[in-house]
This record gives sequence, C-alpha cells and structure tokens, in this order.
Amino acid sequence: MSRVIVRIPTPLRSYTGGADEVEVEAATVGDALQALAHRHEGLLPRVCAEDGSLRPFVNIYVGSDNVRDLGGLAAPLPRDGAVLAIVPAVAGGAGGARERRIAELKASIPEIDPREAFALQAQGAALIDVREADEIAQGSPRDAVRIGRGFLELRVEEAIPDTERALLVMCGGGVRSLFAAEGLKRLGYRKVASVAGGFSRWKAEGLPFETPRGLDAHARERYARHLAMPEVGEAGQRRLLDSRVLLVGAGGLGSPAALYLAAAGVGTLGIVDHDIVDRSNLQRQILHNDERIGQPKVDSARRTLQGLNPAVKIATYAERLSSANVERILEGYEVVVDGSDNFPTRYLVNDACVRLQIPCVHGSVYRFEGQVTVFWPRCPARRGPCYRCLYPEPPPAEFAPSCADAGVLGVLPGVVGLLEAVETIKLLLGLGDPLVGRLLHYDALRARFDEYRLSARPDCELCAEGRAFPGYVDYEAFCATAV
Repeated sequence: MSRVIVRIPTPLRSYTGGADEVEVEAATVGDALQALAHRHEGLLPRVCAEDGSLRPFVNIYVGSDNVRDLGGLAAPLPRDGAVLAIVPAVAGGAGGARERRIAELKASIPEIDPREAFALQAQGAALIDVREADEIAQGSPRDAVRIGRGFLELRVEEAIPDTERALLVMCGGGVRSLFAAEGLKRLGYRKVASVAGGFSRWKAEGLPFETPRGLDAHARERYARHLAMPEVGEAGQRRLLDSRVLLVGAGGLGSPAALYLAAAGVGTLGIVDHDIVDRSNLQRQILHNDERIGQPKVDSARRTLQGLNPAVKIATYAERLSSANVERILEGYEVVVDGSDNFPTRYLVNDACVRLQIPCVHGSVYRFEGQVTVFWPRCPARRGPCYRCLYPEPPPAEFAPSCADAGVLGVLPGVVGLLEAVETIKLLLGLGDPLVGRLLHYDALRARFDEYRLSARPDCELCAEGRAFPGYVDYEAFCATAV
C-alpha cells in the first residue's frame, strides 16, 4: 500500500469540504478512488461511470502520465508520496460548472412547490428562510425561522435541535436553498427539501407573509454581538427595543443597572428618584459626575444614558414614591428594578408590583455584602415569594443602618446592579432560569456567591392565592414601628 496525494479539481471540491488535496492509502489507481469515495460521499459518481470505468470527460494522471496509458484503474501506484491528479474537462467559464453543480443538487435534494411547503409548515415542518436581512425586510413567510445563509450551519442546531424534524429551505429564487439544504444534510438533518422558486414564487402565489420590523444599519452595528447570539438574534433585539423597564433609584444600584440596560438597547427606561447629586454619591453612583453636583439625579442620569445610547427613551420622575403616585408611575412597565436604599420604599414597591403583577428585580447592599433576587409571585414557571413573604416586618434600625451610617464598598453596588441588569434582560427575553424563589448572596471579602432557597408564605397577607389586595399603608409609619 502506498500513501497517495489525490488532487481535487475545483468543480469537485464541494464534496471534500473545500479541500484541494486528500491523502489516501492505496495499491492501485482504482483503490485510491475507492478510498476517496469512502471518505467523501457523492464524489465517485462524478469521476466513474456505473460500470466502474472512467467517465469520458475525466482524465486521471499519476505524475505526468495518463492512467489510460498505464493500464487504466488497475495501474499500480509506484511509491509513497505519489500524486494522483483528477483533471475533468472544463470550458474556461464559470457558467458550465455552475449549471452542472446545480443539476447535481437538484438530483439529490427534493424540491417542493410553495403551496406544498405551506401545508407542511402547518403540520409542523420548519420553514427556514436563508435570505439576507435586507431581503427579509421586504417580506418573509409567517413563522419562518430566519437564518442568513452565511450563518446557517453555525446557528441552525440552536434553533432546530431535532434532526428528525422536516426542514423546508427557502431563498429568493430556489438556488441558494439547494446549497443550504445540502449543508443541512451534512449536519445530519434527514428530512430536508428546497422550496422551488423561493420567496418570489411564494409571494406570487398569494401565500401569507409578513414584513418584519428590521434594524437599521446603526442598530445592526451597535448590537452586532447580540445579533450573533442565537438566544437573542434580531427578534430578541427587537424585543429589547420594545421593552419598558422602571428603575427605582438612580443611585449605587440603579447606576450600573441603567447603564447596561441602556447599552443593551432596552427601548424605554423609566427612572424615579427625588434626590439631587451629592459629592458623597460619586464614590459609587457612576451615572453622575462632579460637574452635576446639586442637579436632580434623574436629569443627570438622562444626560449620561442618552450620551451612551441616544436611541433609548428616558422617562424621568423627579418625585418621591408614595402610595398616591406609585401605580401611576409603575403602570405600563414590564419589569421594575428596585435599587432603593430604605425599607418604606422597598415595601411600597413590592406591594405595587404584586398588585400590578410586575416582576420586581431586587438588589440590596451592606458594606461588603450584596443580595439579588426576583420577587414575582405570579411567575408562569413557578410560584415565587414577594418581599413580604421573606420579611413580613422590617428590622429595627440597628440591624439595617443606611449606607450613610454603615458605609459601603464603592464597587459592591456595581456587582449587584449588574446582576440586576442580567436578571432583567433574562426576564424580558424569556431566557434561562430567573432568580425567582432564589436569593443570590455575594460576599466580596471572601469572593463567594451563595444561593438560598426562598418559599412563598401560604398565608402572606399580600400575595397568597385568592387573597384580595389589602391596600397601601403608611409605609414610613409601618417601618418606624419596627422594634
């Protein structure tokens, strides 16, 4: 047996994954072709006829000698390192090779008409639109899986993990879909077909389609790393752009949360804070700077966030939350991020979120320790507690001094605020496992995270099943009675 280098001509390289040379072990020319065929399915019929003879438009050379002059496919291979070159007839232009390649694909990839594809899609088949974003912006079949041809092999397994599911591949006119279907078959998908005529024929036959709201060039550039993630993609980014999140507090926790939510493209950020910027804030409240001392925090926050991402709408509420205004302010928001630093506000925000059925992402810090959880008693995935389930009554003052009294490591709110931002984005996109029923505790001195399980109290006066909302209370007085 000799080690042989087989040179692959350009028209056949699609069968070898683009390789222009393949090394095999063989004793004869015919053995070398069989070894090549064993490794690269579909190649041998392009070189040999059904009876095993060389096709008349193909020559094979050992070194500089045509094998037809050496005895044909039975010709022995002389030594290790021999070079076997497959040389088919070419016309000098690309057209002939392209047409032959398309004909080969049509012979191996089933084609169906758009109406049949529409019926199969209704029965559970996945319709994959492999056109580019600018084409899809002009219209795409409803409920199609949209993955551009250039990323298809990289992303399809995330979108469609079941290799037994029927896949219907569509492009603009029915040619690119053939190449895409071949790539899907190589990935192991067993039931793959190409939609003949592509979207042009689909539209001409009056089948339903939609015009997805796309991202402009600036948005595509800004959110490119999100678009590259199958879990987010263009649909997820549009979801973020349509989202509304309220931040309670523009301080140590609200600052990092707001910055990263704005950077992520959350379309509307509401910020409620009645305070003004003080120099002592600047050690941790990174929305603000020295030039803005004395300004309302909500105005300072707006300037910073719009400078970071002008496309985000910033709604500000320069007022103290109270029982009288809390529902007016929270109404219409999908998630509330609680970055408050006092118990009256925390209880008020919790009660309003329970009443309005809004998930509340909660964070708190103390010196070197932080906590993050999600209070959402009506979570579809599992019943979680509210803040009152965890703490039916506020602690006395000596157990929970303010940051002004106890101090806080300046970077600690950054860690906790970022975790709040992560949980918020997960909730907006429906990703992963949110911290519902779980409390994440961070000890900065030990560089350690611990997780604690939280349970809803079945007799909670606020969120127990079937319990009517008891109404808001005087939260300052409620917290002042703690002993």
